[in-house]
Amino acid sequence: MPFEVISCFIEENSLFLIHVLNLFILVTLILLFFFARQTGKKWTKYDDYLGIITKTINSVRYGDLSKKIDKMDIPSSVQLTDSLNRMIESLNDREKMITEYQNELHKQNKFLEAVFNSLSDGLIVIDSDYKILRATPKISEWFNVSKNDLFSKEISNFIQPLLGKKIEKLKDDDVIVKSDLSSNFTASTMELKLEDKKNKRFIIILKNVTKERELDSLKEDFVATLTHDLKVPIIAETNMLELFLNESFGPVSEKQQVALKNMQASNKELLDLVQIVLETYKIRDGKIRLYKDNIMLKGFIEEIIDEMKPIADKTKNSLEFNLPRDIRVYADRIQLKRVIKNLIQNAISYGEPDSPIEISIGEIPKYIVIAVKDYGAGISKDDIDKIFNKYYSAAKKFRKIGTGLGLYLALQVIKAHDGELTVESEEGKYTEFMIKLPAVENINLHYGE
Repeated sequence: MPFEVISCFIEENSLFLIHVLNLFILVTLILLFFFARQTGKKWTKYDDYLGIITKTINSVRYGDLSKKIDKMDIPSSVQLTDSLNRMIESLNDREKMITEYQNELHKQNKFLEAVFNSLSDGLIVIDSDYKILRATPKISEWFNVSKNDLFSKEISNFIQPLLGKKIEKLKDDDVIVKSDLSSNFTASTMELKLEDKKNKRFIIILKNVTKERELDSLKEDFVATLTHDLKVPIIAETNMLELFLNESFGPVSEKQQVALKNMQASNKELLDLVQIVLETYKIRDGKIRLYKDNIMLKGFIEEIIDEMKPIADKTKNSLEFNLPRDIRVYADRIQLKRVIKNLIQNAISYGEPDSPIEISIGEIPKYIVIAVKDYGAGISKDDIDKIFNKYYSAAKKFRKIGTGLGLYLALQVIKAHDGELTVESEEGKYTEFMIKLPAVENINLHYGE
């Protein structure tokens, strides 16, 4: 911490001044010794001179650097007197400089202290034994203890990371503050870079995110309620359009059929968007459940391609799929279909029209890989790390409709399968999404999973 560095600096300069004073006394005595040996005059002429020097040296020794040795009518003493006075002046200048440094460092110390104490987030400094060395006033308030009662106490007395994570590994992780169980807190830890590498120091940034969580919850509840209420009339419209197309209310002309089918397709896209929002809400609320079953991928993928082909035909994209050997996976059929359809839909939306979209299946050690590749706009390096973020959508760049939830939901579904969803892309050339699911022989099957 800056406070430790400042203290060390002041202490080192003070010790330096003491050493210089002791050296000054030693040099003076040596000079006097040689001076006395080289003179043939009687010692009585130097008694007063030695007394003045001794008195001056004692004054300097105890910190009085304003003293000077007066010149006496002793020709051979002039050089010694000048040397000693110059040495005293140098010491005096050095002391003034150190005093100025001390004052400046004191001001900086107070400034840093004020900044440290005014932070809205809580800051805690701990040592390698997890004992508290320093804390901001916010920490005392949240922990409900006085400032003095914090020091030298182990941090585990006050906070507890979730999932057994170590204190020094925290990175925006949820933690429990034992004195305030009704609030939500997150913590991040970083190691302080100090010259003293043996005695490690860590700083913990503690944030009270209760209000943010409440706002997020209200927003999510509003969206979930709204989408749920929207779903009912959309389904009713879908059923009504189906009745019209089946000529349940009378004959329908060819032009009317085209219009009704376009309405039906738009209605289906809208229903899919609403469904994605609802599924995302369920995942956030911990309600996602997987009903896994053995799936033979060849027929499964062909079924998905048949459903997506009418959409791909509009942009003249060909859905290419060839699987020489059928492969089995253990997964939730509905959820996995949703993920693959979403990836194919994205390939149609952002791929080049009249180009192939390749769906392939492969095997790597312990995993089955399902890949969807398009040849189109690609994803920039700036965006590729963001595409799985909640509400992030590249649709705006291409003036398309998108919630920014499709890939987020897909990632959560694949994670729930203990798998991975990754992407590789090159701008202007291609984009390839890869689903990695555990191979069946690597899964511990449990009844009712």
